[in-house]
Amino acid sequence: MNISSQKVSLNRFSADVVAVFLHQDKTIFAKEAKTIEQQVQTGHVFKMGDFKGKKDESALLYFDRDGKTNRLLLVGLGEKKSVNLERYRRAAATAAKRARSLKARTLGLFMPALSEKPVESVVAFTEGAFLSLYKFDKYISKEKDDDARVEEIIVGSDQPKIATSFKEALKYARVTGEASYLARDLANAPGNEIYPETLAKAAQESAKRCGYKATVLAEKEIRALGMGGIIGVCQGSIRPPRFVILEYGSASKRPVVLVGKGVTFDTGGISIKPSASMAEMKMDMSGAAAVIGTFEAVSRLKLPVHIIGLIPAVENMPSGSSMRPGDILRHFNGKTSEVDNTDAEGRLILADALAYAAKYKPSAVIDLATLTGAVVVALGHFATGMMGNDDELMRKLKTAGEKTYERVWRLPMFDEYEKLIKSDVADVKNVGGRWAGSITAAWFLKKFIGDYKWAHLDIAGTAILEEPQDYTPKGGSGVGVRLLTEFLRSWK
Repeated sequence: MNISSQKVSLNRFSADVVAVFLHQDKTIFAKEAKTIEQQVQTGHVFKMGDFKGKKDESALLYFDRDGKTNRLLLVGLGEKKSVNLERYRRAAATAAKRARSLKARTLGLFMPALSEKPVESVVAFTEGAFLSLYKFDKYISKEKDDDARVEEIIVGSDQPKIATSFKEALKYARVTGEASYLARDLANAPGNEIYPETLAKAAQESAKRCGYKATVLAEKEIRALGMGGIIGVCQGSIRPPRFVILEYGSASKRPVVLVGKGVTFDTGGISIKPSASMAEMKMDMSGAAAVIGTFEAVSRLKLPVHIIGLIPAVENMPSGSSMRPGDILRHFNGKTSEVDNTDAEGRLILADALAYAAKYKPSAVIDLATLTGAVVVALGHFATGMMGNDDELMRKLKTAGEKTYERVWRLPMFDEYEKLIKSDVADVKNVGGRWAGSITAAWFLKKFIGDYKWAHLDIAGTAILEEPQDYTPKGGSGVGVRLLTEFLRSWK
């Protein structure tokens, strides 16, 4: 999809659908409505009170210009005091989805008056439109008419201050949007397409395309490193594991290490999952997808950071050779874990990766994992659970989350929770019982981290959506890409 910009007045703005965004406030609305009426000579909707600029309100108008009929889509922003970047994203998503329903090929976004943060605002409008147009239809047979889609988004404004911000803003929105698309594609792909080997290949292809490094370790090398968690989880599958190491930036800087859970399909193993919810477990590698997407965005934007990516990639399957409840695994750092439940496999592979991360002497380590159903019970599908050992690191992630609306919410890690994962036969056991499942999972991970700042993001609720949300589709959301890219922009 092409994204372009124009410095143009509304009456000269040409697209199949031109969206104009209006505030609900009476004085502001009256001024905006008058301007539109003067420029496109179609004010009946205002006179009759059919459109008032309320949040989520829209109205499609038709008018004649230059001998042809044009579409003008009015989209409400609500009261100006309540408008924020997320409101801009959602309003643009409303416009984009309406344009798609009309089979428009080009969508124009005419920017409202933006007195504050024009660059961030233009990014938000463009993000909302772009992200909302995503469709995973690779495997759907289509009729010719069904393939109609928005091919170009044109951002326009007659305000010089805003127009000068187009170049920077559109590049950032496009790059992070396409990187989010990549993460969504990887997550939504079926398990017979994405498995450890092909997930590693996707990372290598991204690295080649975008100019960062990718190293892939095979099973023999993983065994030699003593990564017993990875080997244990994968031993029931005919698909061998992979351990992917990504790197971008100058080695003169201490890196930020990003760790992504890469369980390409999770049956639960011997502790098998109910069949009703198993199909979505192709998305249990959403943490890995987010890491690959983030590397793609950061490298294309040429951010001045040094980052390492670690992706343990496995398939968790039941068979005669599967890991059993009661098994004891030895991890990269020499510590042992008792397997109480084979469906708590993500933490077993992350343990090896987090222990391995210490070798880079990182400035910070952030892991992303669709780790627990408990976090979905606690936070639903609207926030990522966050735990860790460093207040400042988590504060910066929270700030980035508020800005991108990939919000994170901190959960406690009181010492009292640690005793729930105490094992009688190993250093730690991989489940802590019914209560506080997200927290005990984080406590398990904490046992394997090195001497570094660490944050754990449990994205089980935000990475896999049961229903679409504004500009995010049902299925794989691509969460984490925009959050981490924004976080890394300000990391020093």
